[in-house]
Amino acid sequence: MRLGLALGYWGRGPNPAHLDLATEAERLGYDSVWTAEAWGSDAFTPLTWIAAHTSRIRLGTAIAQMAARTPTATAMQALTLDHLSGGRMMLGLGLSGPQVVEGWYGRPFPRSPLTATREYVDVIRQVLRREGPVTLDGRFHSHPYTGPDGTGIGKALKPITHPLRPDLPVLLGAEGPKNIAQTTRIADGWLPLYWSPTRTDVYQAALTDLPKGFVIAPMARARVCKDVAEGLLPVKAMLGFYIGGMGHAARNFHADLMARMGYAEEARRIQELFLAGRREEAVLAVPDAFADEISLVGPRERIAERLELWRAGPVTDLLVTAPDPDTLRVLAELNS
Repeated sequence: MRLGLALGYWGRGPNPAHLDLATEAERLGYDSVWTAEAWGSDAFTPLTWIAAHTSRIRLGTAIAQMAARTPTATAMQALTLDHLSGGRMMLGLGLSGPQVVEGWYGRPFPRSPLTATREYVDVIRQVLRREGPVTLDGRFHSHPYTGPDGTGIGKALKPITHPLRPDLPVLLGAEGPKNIAQTTRIADGWLPLYWSPTRTDVYQAALTDLPKGFVIAPMARARVCKDVAEGLLPVKAMLGFYIGGMGHAARNFHADLMARMGYAEEARRIQELFLAGRREEAVLAVPDAFADEISLVGPRERIAERLELWRAGPVTDLLVTAPDPDTLRVLAELNS
């Protein structure tokens, strides 16, 4: 199981520790470093900055939001960074949800997410292969555009720049069973949001007949500390925000996933509290047991024991969200 460093997205401003963490992860032998975006900082610019200060570690987006860019624009950014980094780029994509897509990007959330995702990946693959002009008679991503508000003179094009790698890895952040199953067919890997090494049966049906080399790369908050309860507080804060606030009360993919993992009543309670403005209570309502099973928190000996559960399953890459170099070092030593 390879280790990666997941830096996420910025909060109020750039995190001054991120570059140091990335260079330390490379020094420690980590395989990859990943950036993200929500509705503030973008995923590609910080990753380019990290690429300029490293030489070996692979570079991934986990995730870049599809609604933020057309598929050709995303392909352009990926192939550009792949050239600049010497072939280290990995493209992780996700749909996000209706509140972000419609509220932030000002676009309709696709009524057929599976089709929209499939078309998006198809266009990117065509750009990277550069076998001919990009053409797709699609429902969401037609090339050339043929809608009633178009001019009718659009021309199919292929990229001027020759991509460095036609097989640049494309990974998808998918949560629902059908989305995960499609991911195994059209992508090179899957980026699970929550992963419990003791509940892999939740995903078993969607992960049958995996293609050779398929990547499964979940994220996990990690922290070496004496007090497990204290170490879990940032995990609970993240879960409270995602389950309570990242979605509508009637349509929240993160809450649905928590419910499928055996915490339906707790997910509903977190949503109720968060949407009522009682955010601190929503965080405290996150069960310690759930926060604990999707993270690696506690003394070194406890993390060593729990890390074996992750290594025993189908996970190929563990993307660690760690706040300090010491935690990165301990995980590197335990995973060697």
